[in-house]
Amino acid sequence: MAENENALEAGANASGEATGAAPATEQPPQTEEITYHAVEKDGQVTAIWEMQGRKHLRTIDPRSRQGQEILRLYTAEHEQQ
Repeated sequence: MAENENALEAGANASGEATGAAPATEQPPQTEEITYHAVEKDGQVTAIWEMQGRKHLRTIDPRSRQGQEILRLYTAEHEQQ
């Protein structure tokens, strides 16, 4: 019984599998920066895509508070250049 208790203290469960370890299918955290892409139709922004690398995270309505903030920051940056 002492061997079983030592195994549990060493981070293994009763079946001998490690506890607290990440599953083998889990990937390391992504370090790619988040970018925003405006989707335009007939000169109007119809959506804003939040992307991390090539992965689409979500779509933001340009009429929402957050969408307006993103567009405001984008236009302010491009006016200074």
